[in-house]
Amino acid sequence: MLSGILQIALTLLIIVVIVPFLGQYMAQVFLRKKTFLDPIFRPIESLIYRGLGIRPDRNMTGWQYARSVLLSNLAMSVLVFAIIMFQGILPFNPTEMSAPRWDLALHTTISFVTNTNQQHYSGETTFSYTTQVLALGYLMFTSAATGLAVGIAFIRGITGKPIGNFYVDLTLSITRILLPISIVGGILLLILGVPETLGGVVNLPTLEGATQTIARGPVAHFEIIKQLGENGGGFFGINSAHPYENPNAFTNLIETVAMVTIPTSLIYTYGVIAGNKKQGWLLFWMVFIIYVALILIAAVGEFNGNPQVNQIIGANQPNLEGKEIRFGWAQTALWAATTTATMCGAVNGMLDSFMPAGGFVTLFNMFLQVIWGGQGTGTAYLFVYLILSIFATGLMVGRTPEIFGRKIEKREIIFASVVLLTHPIAILIPAAITLAFPETLSGISNPGFHGLSQVVYEYTSAAANNGSGFEGLGDNTWWWNLSTIFSLLIGRFIPIIALLLLADGMAQKPLVPETSGTLRTDTVLFTAVTAGVLLVLGALTFFPVLALGPIAEGFQIYGGS
Repeated sequence: MLSGILQIALTLLIIVVIVPFLGQYMAQVFLRKKTFLDPIFRPIESLIYRGLGIRPDRNMTGWQYARSVLLSNLAMSVLVFAIIMFQGILPFNPTEMSAPRWDLALHTTISFVTNTNQQHYSGETTFSYTTQVLALGYLMFTSAATGLAVGIAFIRGITGKPIGNFYVDLTLSITRILLPISIVGGILLLILGVPETLGGVVNLPTLEGATQTIARGPVAHFEIIKQLGENGGGFFGINSAHPYENPNAFTNLIETVAMVTIPTSLIYTYGVIAGNKKQGWLLFWMVFIIYVALILIAAVGEFNGNPQVNQIIGANQPNLEGKEIRFGWAQTALWAATTTATMCGAVNGMLDSFMPAGGFVTLFNMFLQVIWGGQGTGTAYLFVYLILSIFATGLMVGRTPEIFGRKIEKREIIFASVVLLTHPIAILIPAAITLAFPETLSGISNPGFHGLSQVVYEYTSAAANNGSGFEGLGDNTWWWNLSTIFSLLIGRFIPIIALLLLADGMAQKPLVPETSGTLRTDTVLFTAVTAGVLLVLGALTFFPVLALGPIAEGFQIYGGS
């Protein structure tokens, strides 16, 4: 066990070391200050602005920013859907794959444009290289950049600054952050054994004399943006458990760190932009402590294994079902907690095979959406909880709630409520409909508590822009493809609109002078209050689902039934 814990600790240490450097750099980028990449990318950005008629000095209102997000994402969706449907006649299709069914194509398009990358298909048998690279790979950059832009706009707004220009933020997110790191990361993965080729499949004889078909493709560059952008969609069906996506311990470390690098650093970026690094660090450590606790819950559950299996074999063994031996129980548990904490959704093991503790952790992460949350949007959700904490505390002490010298009033609480209430609506309503018709709609492979978790997990993953799954579902059906589209769209765009309008309203409020009665938000005490509000509001909303799913399953297994 000690070896596994040390592996986890080393990864976490690397993340903590990266945070202030990347966080400071991102702050400089979005504050339009000088960076070391200016000579390379500034001319490219100028060409983009001139070519598309973008005025970098023009700030948008909240509605303008939201409208730009929606229209640009709609245009990207139409383009990608067309590529998918015409892939049979497009080049770089060595196995001559035809177009998938329209419902699968639509689900895939919406899934990738919402930064969810929920896959109801196996990549190597469904999509050509053109589709994987020019359609899905393209959306991996733009959807991640969209979320990052929204997060930055929200930070600007609540700190009293104009929220900025969406097209500028989108461009900077790609050219200054996602692309440079992806180039370096892609080269490292290539060196470490991840393939990058346009060659077709390879047929090789097996030891038994049969012929095995081995798929390959341009994987290395695809893999790094999959992790860095919190996309999670695998080039191959088994995602990062595939040896071509994640061949060894070094690639596993790089991919794990890549998943969590931007969302963790963005909290520090907030501290720089707000001029309050102390609060940035306090919020970081608050989330980090919860994150570590959840990792340990999942890791201990996998290390202890299944008591019923251990009783049969007469030995205490970790739960290695659904895991790659090259990663073991520790790295698989760390990955599972991280991929659902960051809303990445990539997997290096079968989540469906985890012990109930692991299922609890993965669902809990997606219910909260702030540990560390989605690319950019997770940080924004964190500050929604901060606003609610300030509001509740202000009412308790009899003072007008304020944040950064600006009053929190009815309008802000309405938008904050919209953000938090959208999530359970996008999950619980379609899940209830599906469970009401188990034979015709659900396609679940497990009865009882685990089967309920499978259904709830699918809609939670869609609504949280995560994309991972308890893969016991036969989910490539018209019902799953179309019903999850509802959760994908609702879970992505309604909160984004509410966040932008909330931030724009805060930016326009007059500054209230600080007094001795002003509630300080950069203290350990208030950070603890925020953690309490986060856990109470987030956890209690979904506690009945957790009780009927992984918690009940845990009692069943450990009770011997």
